[in-house]
Amino acid sequence: MNIKSQKDFFSGLMFMGVGVAFAWGASGYTLGDGARMGPGYFPLALGVLLAFLGSIITFKALVVETVDGDKIGKLAWKPLFFIILANLVFGACIGGLPLIGLKPLGLIIGIYLLTFIASNAGEEFALKPVLILATLLALLSYLAFIVLLKLQFPVWPAYFTA
Repeated sequence: MNIKSQKDFFSGLMFMGVGVAFAWGASGYTLGDGARMGPGYFPLALGVLLAFLGSIITFKALVVETVDGDKIGKLAWKPLFFIILANLVFGACIGGLPLIGLKPLGLIIGIYLLTFIASNAGEEFALKPVLILATLLALLSYLAFIVLLKLQFPVWPAYFTA
């Protein structure tokens, strides 16, 4: 069977892989039932749904004819690098890096760093819009996670509060 759309085919495989990984990871937790959901219920349902959608996309890529075969272009290394780096830096800001003695920098600084690093993934960088976006994200994240949900993780650097 010929692949009629490379983009859809490999996207579908990726969705199936991530879905199976989620479902497999959820199997280690208590599932519960519909009335009393355990911690593994939602990741399992999400994983199954993602794998199902991936199988539909993959099937479509094998059946539906496309004009040029939807060839996959070259890999965009710069955006991939900056987006992954931004997420790693954000994780280090929230949890710190005990191996090297870095205390948590907190949610606010983490969001600013995440926004500034990720904004370098694009073709152009404009300081003012990035600063506005970072401020809005920090404010809304603080309100959502700290004030409304009352989650317990550092908001400000541990150097200031300890």
